[in-house]
Amino acid sequence: MRILVLGSAAGGGFPQWNCNCPVCQLAWSGDKRVKARSQSSLAVSADGEHWLLLNASPDLRQQIINQPALHPRGASRQSPISAVFVTNGDIDHLAGLLTLREQQSFTVFGSGATLAQVEGASVFGVLNRDLVDLHPVELDATVDTGVGLKVTPFPVPGKIPLYLEGDNVDVGAEGESTIGLEISDGVKTFFYVPGCSDINERVFNRLAGADVLFFDGTTYTDDEMVVLGLSPKTAHRMGHVAMSGENGSVARFASGAIARKIYVHINNTNPVLIEDSKERASVVKAGWDVAYDGMEVTL
Repeated sequence: MRILVLGSAAGGGFPQWNCNCPVCQLAWSGDKRVKARSQSSLAVSADGEHWLLLNASPDLRQQIINQPALHPRGASRQSPISAVFVTNGDIDHLAGLLTLREQQSFTVFGSGATLAQVEGASVFGVLNRDLVDLHPVELDATVDTGVGLKVTPFPVPGKIPLYLEGDNVDVGAEGESTIGLEISDGVKTFFYVPGCSDINERVFNRLAGADVLFFDGTTYTDDEMVVLGLSPKTAHRMGHVAMSGENGSVARFASGAIARKIYVHINNTNPVLIEDSKERASVVKAGWDVAYDGMEVTL
């Protein structure tokens, strides 16, 4: 099973187009200690011929160009991308579906709540429903994607997408709005959880002992955006758990016996993006990798 990191950054990418925070400043200046990153998405294949995308980033077109395994081959119109599995209704996970509108057959898997956002938004009408199958899945039920991979979606604490928020937001709710994925080729298994607001006991037990875990690495500290004056919202309020702190992912998964832990969905403000930073050193010491675009993992 091959896993390609198409994009490793959170919404907005890195550097973010309108951001001049300390980390983005390094990128704009060409500092070699940071690498540009596109918005979060993985591609996985059991046979190297048929590929399943995990989320469809707004940067998908360039990500396809950057990955020869995803280039068309054979017929005049063809793609090795056979399916997409979306984990929530966030713009940075759905917008790439619009890139796949060019009369190509594929299946979109997701929770009923998330696919309702696709069906309910007229812009997604560009996806020819004679060719594109929207396939709602039940949580905790394994689905055969038809490409040699079986996926089991499960709820994780999160929240509804920003564009659906009202005055009162239930952060930490577990349901169809935010899910994690367990992906297997029948021999090996890995987990993909790009968004999670809290690592409770149920989440911890589900992920403990994993061979590989791709996990939410949005911010280093919970108040990162607040301290920088970029947002009044903490990471938790945005639906993400920070890396550091007693309830952060580094501490919570220290005893999880996970063989390989990889941070994805990394925000442009996160100092772990700086390769010689003390924050990067701290997560590496704790056994974590920091994903980058083009990273490949083989199971």
